Amino acid sequence: MAATQSAQGEPLGRSFWPNFLGSAPEWYKLTIIAFLVVNPVLFALFGGFVAGWVLVLEFIFALAMALRCYPLQSGGLLALEALLMGMTTPDHVFYEVKTNLEVILLLMFMVAGIFFMRDLLLFIFTKILLGIRNKTLLAFLFCFVAAVLSAFLDALTVMAVVISVAVGFYGIYRKFLSDTAVKRLGEAAAEGDDAPVPELVDAAELEGFRVFLRGLVMHAAVGTALGGVTTIVGEPQNLLIAKTLGWEFFGFFIAMMPVTLPVLVVGLITCVVLERLKVLGYGTVMPAAVRKVLADFDAKETAERTTREQARLVVQAVSAVLLIFALAFHIAEIGIIGLGLIVVQTAFNGVVEEHRIGPAFEEALPFTALLCVFFVIVAVIDEQKLFQPVIDYVLQMPVDQQPGLFYIANGILSVISDNVFVATVYIGQVEDAFESKAINRHQYELLAVAINTGTNIPSVGTPNGQAAFLFLLTSSLAPMIQLSYGRMVMMALPYTVTMGITGWTAVVWLL
Repeated sequence: MAATQSAQGEPLGRSFWPNFLGSAPEWYKLTIIAFLVVNPVLFALFGGFVAGWVLVLEFIFALAMALRCYPLQSGGLLALEALLMGMTTPDHVFYEVKTNLEVILLLMFMVAGIFFMRDLLLFIFTKILLGIRNKTLLAFLFCFVAAVLSAFLDALTVMAVVISVAVGFYGIYRKFLSDTAVKRLGEAAAEGDDAPVPELVDAAELEGFRVFLRGLVMHAAVGTALGGVTTIVGEPQNLLIAKTLGWEFFGFFIAMMPVTLPVLVVGLITCVVLERLKVLGYGTVMPAAVRKVLADFDAKETAERTTREQARLVVQAVSAVLLIFALAFHIAEIGIIGLGLIVVQTAFNGVVEEHRIGPAFEEALPFTALLCVFFVIVAVIDEQKLFQPVIDYVLQMPVDQQPGLFYIANGILSVISDNVFVATVYIGQVEDAFESKAINRHQYELLAVAINTGTNIPSVGTPNGQAAFLFLLTSSLAPMIQLSYGRMVMMALPYTVTMGITGWTAVVWLL
């Protein structure tokens, strides 16, 4: 009996339930257990196609509840069960990981490299935020600059920059609130026991600042999609499609322009309209009290900045220029460039202790693990041929209808799963059709444009559609500004509709 008791006398069996998924709500824990119980039954009764689609929806649920429980644990349990049931194999999962090694290296090293540039980024963006009081112009700049940078760098790197900047701003204001709370408590204690309990946090101002940051971050996130679709370095699947078609940098850019240029214009117009209408959380200005805190912080930092800190900013600025050059000319894989960025900045800024380097990897590595779990779901989709009926249907349609249908099919499936995987599957099918002479070269190129734009543009609809959006959802910033899965979907909805329709119209009428 003693062996089954905990140190406090509680039966050991009862201690497992609180530990299971930790502080997640009871209903969430029961839901995940229900999923784990139902999946083998569905697989046995209805086969892999039905069970596979249910698994995809369950994983999306885990992503949607990211603020309640990080999806690595719940989604990981679902993925492990899929492997145990034989819905896919470890070898297939490893193949998916190898195929996406560039993205994994990017997350591991480039995001850490951006971490060591945070002083420079905070310096630059503080000047921008304080210098531009027109919220519409500020939102437009965030969206446009994110688009331009994503076209020449890559969407994930730009998203890492945006997250780093927003975390920096939020951290400054939270520190101010913390210091103020301590001061208020001290004043109340000095007045005696009869003193009224002070309000420790200015709740309205904090919420206003959260709404302000959410709007800017979502505009920037959409901007990464607007720019990421245009060039071979913007998104991982772009490079794959370019290699398959034999397109170089400018060839790819020109081929996509009839679709990407109208979408860019409409996306930027949507940004301005949302700010002017002040709907879905957009249009909120920075609270005056927060602006004063940031201004005081900037003035204090400027006045107290030492020559050593100035030298650190110079090193970061030089590193930023080298980074842009290296990424624009693609002198190496993005992750390798990120590793070089880490080496240069730590070496020249005196960061030589391991415990000072480690925090740089804390943001990206949990997401990297989650991404590898997601590759299990991707392997299940491939193994159980979940997308095959859609592919077969589209290829049977008349040639003149195929580009538009490919765009729609790629868009819908990218929203459900992942745009890189969808593009990989579809471009492979189209390449097979071309090599078997089922379609000619001109049709091959039209379908490649439809696949690239279809996977990149409508996929802003959900966080799981694009890696940059998923990275934002699972980042440390999301809980700070209360950016949930559902809120991301709603805030992206106007962009999804306007950009998605524009992209389809361009594919059908301008190609």
